Amino acid sequence: MALENSKRVFDEVTQMFGQVPEWLREMPETALGGFWGLFRDFYLAETAIPNKYKELIGIAVSGATRCKYCALFHTEAARLFGATDAEIAEAGTMSGVTMMGSTFLNAVQTDYEQFRKQTLEMVEYARTHAPAKAKAGQASAHA
Repeated sequence: MALENSKRVFDEVTQMFGQVPEWLREMPETALGGFWGLFRDFYLAETAIPNKYKELIGIAVSGATRCKYCALFHTEAARLFGATDAEIAEAGTMSGVTMMGSTFLNAVQTDYEQFRKQTLEMVEYARTHAPAKAKAGQASAHA
């Protein structure tokens, strides 16, 4: 049964990518079907998040986790879906800024409830005091 499942997965991967990468062949048969199903039906599928944005998220996560394999894969996939070098650079920078803030907040053990309260207050302030241009953008985003 697992062997039939592997063959089906490998056939689908070959149809989509022209080959089965060696690392995928090394995955345990018991994990292969689940991994491929999630990869095919969520990661590669059109979902609420456009594929280009999924790849930019992948680039940011790759930077945070320091995974050179994922960084290469997501960068090339982002380009395939139309991401520019500037967008790729911003995704990496966003990861770095987020990691810096996260590292600091966790290291000094900032009180979460106070952080939450102040964050929500700041967002509400920004929402109600946004310049006209920003408010126009909010309106069109909700249309």
